[in-house]
This record gives sequence, C-alpha cells and structure tokens, in this order.
Amino acid sequence: MIRRDALDQLPVRTALPALRAALDGDGTAVLCAPPGTGKTTLVPLDLAGLTGEGPVRRVLVAEPRRMAARAAARRMAWLLGEEVGTGAAPAQGWGRVGFTVRGERRAGPRTTVEVVTTGVLLQRLQRDPELAGVDVVVLDECHERHLDADTAAAFLLDVRETLRPELRLVAASATTDAEGWARLLGGARGAAPVVEAAGVSHPVEVVWAPPERAVRPAHGTRVDPALLSHVAGVVRRALRERSGDVLCFLPGVGEIGRVAGELAGVDAEVLQVHGRAPAAVQDAVLAGGNGGRRVVLATSVAESSLTVPGVRVVVDSGLARVPRTDHARGLSSLTTVRASRAAARQRAGRAGREAPGAVYRCWPEGEDGRLPAFPDPEIKVADLTAFALQAACWGDPAADGLALLDAPPVGALAAAREVLTAIGAVDGAGRATERGTRMARLGLHPRLARALLDGAPQAGVRRAAEVVALLSEEPPRAYGDDLAAAWRTARRGGDAYGARWRQEARRLASAAGEPRAGSGGDGGRGAGAPLTDDAVAGLVAALAFPERVARARGGGSYLMASGTGAETAGASGGWGQRPGASGTGGGSGLRDAEWLAVAVADRPVAAASARVRLAAVIDEETARAAAPALYASGEEVRWSDGDVVARRVTRLGAIELAARPLTAPDPGLLRDAVVAGLRREGLGLLRWSAAAASLRERMAFVHREVGAPWPDVSDAALLECVEEWLGVELGRARRRADLERIDAGQALARLLPWASGDAARFDELAPERIEVPSGSRVRVDYGGAQPVLAVKLQELFGWQESPRVAGGRVPVLVHLLSPAGRPAAVTADLASFWRDGYRSVRAELRGRYPKHPWPEDPSAAEPTRHTSARLRRG
Repeated sequence: MIRRDALDQLPVRTALPALRAALDGDGTAVLCAPPGTGKTTLVPLDLAGLTGEGPVRRVLVAEPRRMAARAAARRMAWLLGEEVGTGAAPAQGWGRVGFTVRGERRAGPRTTVEVVTTGVLLQRLQRDPELAGVDVVVLDECHERHLDADTAAAFLLDVRETLRPELRLVAASATTDAEGWARLLGGARGAAPVVEAAGVSHPVEVVWAPPERAVRPAHGTRVDPALLSHVAGVVRRALRERSGDVLCFLPGVGEIGRVAGELAGVDAEVLQVHGRAPAAVQDAVLAGGNGGRRVVLATSVAESSLTVPGVRVVVDSGLARVPRTDHARGLSSLTTVRASRAAARQRAGRAGREAPGAVYRCWPEGEDGRLPAFPDPEIKVADLTAFALQAACWGDPAADGLALLDAPPVGALAAAREVLTAIGAVDGAGRATERGTRMARLGLHPRLARALLDGAPQAGVRRAAEVVALLSEEPPRAYGDDLAAAWRTARRGGDAYGARWRQEARRLASAAGEPRAGSGGDGGRGAGAPLTDDAVAGLVAALAFPERVARARGGGSYLMASGTGAETAGASGGWGQRPGASGTGGGSGLRDAEWLAVAVADRPVAAASARVRLAAVIDEETARAAAPALYASGEEVRWSDGDVVARRVTRLGAIELAARPLTAPDPGLLRDAVVAGLRREGLGLLRWSAAAASLRERMAFVHREVGAPWPDVSDAALLECVEEWLGVELGRARRRADLERIDAGQALARLLPWASGDAARFDELAPERIEVPSGSRVRVDYGGAQPVLAVKLQELFGWQESPRVAGGRVPVLVHLLSPAGRPAAVTADLASFWRDGYRSVRAELRGRYPKHPWPEDPSAAEPTRHTSARLRRG
C-alpha cells in the first residue's frame, strides 16, 4: 500500500507537474531541489507512474555511490509499502523498485524503478547503447561532478541525438550550475527547461569552533592528529549543548576510526559510515535510532542523497578527500583538501532536514570566504585512463564529440592514452581493441583489468582475481603495507572488508572466465610449478603498475622505473611506521627486498620521494616481464658529475640494470654530451686568457652600441649558438679536459661579421689600445658601462679632447693616475678638466711627487712618461 501521507509531505511534489510537462515537450530537464525535498525518492516514482499520475514507464536512477543507491531504493520501496526486490507478497516475485551496484543486484522483470551507480550505468550503456526498455534516466546529485556521472551524461546525450530521441533525461541536484546543465542537455535546440522545487528546510545556526592552537595543514592523506582531537572535543561539546543526534563529517576511514576512539565513553552510540562500512551498518544508520542518542561519523557519502533520521547537529571538520593525479610521477591517489563552500552548505543542511538545528564548523569564520566556491570537477584533476577507455569503446577516442561540461585536460588525456596503448587496450589511432573492450566490461580500472587478464594464465584466474580485488579497494591500514601479507589477512579475516573482498574476487573470477569445477583447476602456469602467493601478489601488482616496479637503493629507499624515488615505512628520512604495518623493529617488512612492485604510493607536499603504502616483493625477471615496453639497451653518452660518461647501458625505465664503458662512442652522441655539459656548467669550462676575455668585452661593447651585424656574446647567446663558433673544437672534444684546452678567444673571433666585411672595422670601433700624447699605447677597458682609459696624468699634457670610440659615438672615460699609478681624477672632458679640475689635483700631488712635472698650463705642456730630472738630462 502506497504511503500517501509520507508522499504528500515531500515538498518536491509541487514541482512534479512542471517537470512532467518539460519532459513531455523537450525530453530533457534540469531539476533543482534542496536537500530533503524528495527529489531522489518521489521524482522517480512519479515519472514511473507508480504514484497514480501518468503512464507507467521504466525509470533508471543513477547515484554516485553504492550506499546512496541502496538507500534510495529502500526508501522508494518503503513509500510503496514494499521491500526492495520483492512485491507486495513474496510469491509475486521481484518488486517494483530495485537496485544494482557492483557485486550486488536486486531487480527483476517487475522492476519499474531501478537505482544504479553511475559506474553500472556506464557498463550498461557500453553493452546496450539504446538502453532498451528504459524510458527515463535520472542523473541524481549531478552537482558533485564525478567523472562517471559526467561521462554517463555525455553518452546519454549522444544516445538521444543518434539512437533514441524519445529517451527522457533529468539532471537532478540540490546545488548545481543549472544554466550550464541546461545548455548541455538542450544542445542545439537551446537550453533545456529548469524546474525548481521550493524546500522547507529548517533554520540551521552556524557555530564557529576553530582549534585554539594552529594545526598543520593536511597533506596527502595525513591529517594532523591535533585537529582530529579537536573535532572529537567539538562533538562532545555539541552533545552537551544541543539535543538530537550528531552527524560529524571527516575526510576518510582512518580519521573516522581515530575520532571514534577518542569518543569512547560518551553517552551516545557511535556509528561509522563510509563506503567500506557493511551494508547492515549503513542500513542501521539510515533506519534511525531506538530512543538513545547517536553520533554518526561519516565521510562525504552522507552529504547528499541520504537523510539520517534524528540528526539535529552537524560537526564539520572542513576537510574532504578527493582524487588527484601526479602525471609527472605516475602517481594517482586520494588527497585531503579543504571542503568547498558548496559542500559546507550541503553538510550544514543535514542538520535542518527534520527540525531546526546547528552546525559546528571547525575553522575560523575569517577563512570561510577563502574556501573554494565549488569542488573541482573530477575530469580536471583525476586519472583519465578509465575515461579514455570508455570514450574509445564508445567510438570517440579523442572525446571531442562528447557533450561535457568541462573538456578533459589535454595532457592528462594524452597520458591516459599512453597507458592504454602500452597495455594493448587501444590501437595506434586510439580505437579500442578487442582486448580493450573486454577490459572495459570487467568494471575495473584498465590497469587492474590488464593485471587480471595477463596475470590469470600464470597465477590462475581465482588467485589473480583475489589480488586484483585487493587492489581495486585498498585494504585497511591495519592490514599493513605488504600486499601478500594483506592477501593472507583478507583470506582469514571476518571483518567487513574481508566480506566485500571475497564477493568482489568471485565477481572478477567469473568475469575473467574462471574454469568450472572439475575442468582443470586454477593453479596457473599449466604443467609448471605453481607460483607462491607472494610471487602471485608481486606479479599482479607489477602488471597493474609496471612503471612502479622499483629497485632498492639502500636503507628502505627505492627507485621506481618511472624515475620517482620511493621509501618504505621506517626508511632513513622516510615516513615512520604506520599503525599495523608489517615487519618488526618499527619498520616495513618490505625494506630489505631488492625489488618491489609498488601498488599504492603517494607523495606528500614538499617530500622528495613517494611513500610506499602497499607493495609486493618481486624479482628482476618479474619486473622485466611486467614492463617489456620499459626495457631498453643501448649506448648512453651524457654529461654527468662534471664530465662525459660513455657507456652501454641496459635499463628498465629509469632503473639501471647493467652498464659497461664504451671505447668508441658515437661522435654525434659525444658532441651532444659535450654541448650539454657546456650548457649545464657554463662557458667557464673553456680556457679564457686575458686576450680572450678582452676580445669578448670589446665585442659586447660594439654589439651594445652599434647593434647588427655585431653579435651578442652574452652567456645565454653564446650557449644558444655554441656549435656555430665552437664547432671545430667540439668535434674533437671527448671529455672535460678537452674543453679546458680550447682557446675561447680564437673560437670567439669566428663570430665577427667577416661575411659582410664589417669585421675589418673592429679595431676602429673598439680599439684594444689607444695611443696617448706621450707615445704610450694604453689598453682600453671595455668591461664596464663605459670604456675606460687609465693613464698617468703627465702623459696627457697637451691633449685637448677626450678620445671617442664606436665611430665617435661614445666618449672614453679617462682615469687620470698619479705618478704612483693611483687614481687622481676621472673625466670624460679633458679640456674642462685642464681648465677647472687640474689646479686642485696639482696642489694636492705636487708636494708628494716633486720629481714629476706639474706645469701651470697642462694644455700647452709637453707630455712625458718620465720625471723632471730625466727630462732635463734629455
């Protein structure tokens, strides 16, 4: 029996006529409805005709999370007076509302409304693009911008455009870019209608509760324990100050466990809700309490799609965990970030679903305005390998024909295609191969699909599937960082993770074609000796992440084939022992292995190396077998540690396997190495005599004052054209010592403009020496901003005008020296100096140097290099 009283209380009912009209006319619509209005539950039932309005249609509802999908289906079934998967009576078979998530399906022929995860929807679209039998698709919580949801929307719009224009599509969200989604769904026809439902949310008081002392910012998956202790304290405060249940948002499972430990002894039931929580626990949270108070510690799964009964208070840590990809290092992981303002509003709204409530925000009010407005779309920051394979299987390898709110970053998409090409999922043109299509249908990341398909023949389908299941959902930290040990723990464990792992392993074994009982077993390797569990774990991990096979460098430090350093727990300068990690003595049991296959790693902010979080021991043979594309052997001639190194090297990516010296390296490679050395260490490697340095200064002066065709001889310019002026010498250089013997001045002279004939004027424009009245030829210093002639004062008697260079454009700055060679005066105008400045210099120096001439009229005196006595003798 339909619960009319409950249906009538859902505010979204007032928007249903407009939504039905929009779909009847345009076929697409954007539904904006605040949390708690019934958009997730009443709307699908109404569109399916199960509330008595309109014809009966089959509706598919896509949710971003398994927990939300199961909860939504159960709520809708309850509104119909049924159980999920059964009709009004068990004898009637499957019910009108069902759900399908990975590894679990409760739906059948009578199912009219089916709730699926967006990942399941993508699988169905790939198998059956027409979605035969489906009349309406509702994309719920589209504001979260998960990659699967964006991809599914693009595929559905393509289906409407080319195969089934009658397929109806609704994008539903509590807070979203309505205009953007309307333009996307409307396409060439113009914007799709936007239907808004008014909410009846209750007021929520905001209480700012920042830590008293500064806490360290989150990095990677690490959150300062001081912040978690503070959050636990705020929960205790909320229990004292407010009534009702408390919902506390934390970034991940580890943080939930820690806060739960700190809440031991509170007068309330403490529940933990996250994607890994057992279905029974999730159902208990959503079913409501039995009279006592509850504290629900949850990740972002509780932000939307669900109503947690009894909640009147929200405690928000202000953190979220999101996927990030370091394409330069080949690392993908979850990263802790500040939650956006949109997420904070969603979280706060949980406190006002049923009655007035309060939200305690664990950050200063002044920081609120600096938070990002919305979370980053996953397509902008996540690993795009799975997306690229989906697009290739859809027939659009470049993804340029897909209707997406945000285009995928070019670099990330190119990196994804490289991975797919390496594992044989796409061909040279980016089209999906038969193997790639099979990978896509396994419901795994392409890397893990490759590991399952290629590992099964050697390890056996069941064992390969078990290890892949471990990698598809990272085991709890208490399982340790040794993949083989974690596998053994999962096998004997009776915890919730172990139950999910066994279910997923069975699914994968079936999907990969596990032999039936009695058909030959599952030992792997045919008639050969079966691999040990440790070897299987290493093989599968290496096949999944070949660029992460790593060789020891000592002290728990490793070098991965990608070129990134990695350290195990307890390594020198490393990360310390994490709770539950394998090994003894406060370090990882992996740290003494010669080779590792690193399955999970991240690189905290400012860290030089990645942190190994899950890995397996392997040998070199396994590493080479898993990464054949990275294996290479050849001549390597490069500049290293200040000299040319010439060797024949065998490598596995960045890992050097073997090397021996080359006696006759390729001349071209030698030349490149020498040039690289010059560019790295600079022109100081050459021999710069005083004459060479002077020549360079003169050339620089002419270039600065005259310009073309006189060349630029700065370091940057000379290194840019090094082969032009050093070509002859570079052809003979084999090592650093050869460079140090090169006369830089002789080579530099080649850059003078000989071809145009201007080189003949070089000595005129920048004379190396200038003859002064005494007959001396004095060197000109071109090293400063202005040419300088430093000469004894007596040698310039009778010289009326200061010399000029650069064709008369630039006056030479004259440094007048005392008889002892010390500076006495500086002038660029000799006539003015003789007239005005000489008297004071004469008065000061005449008594100090009486043997030298100090005439009263220097402009008419005889210049000399000698003393007065010598002049008289002469």
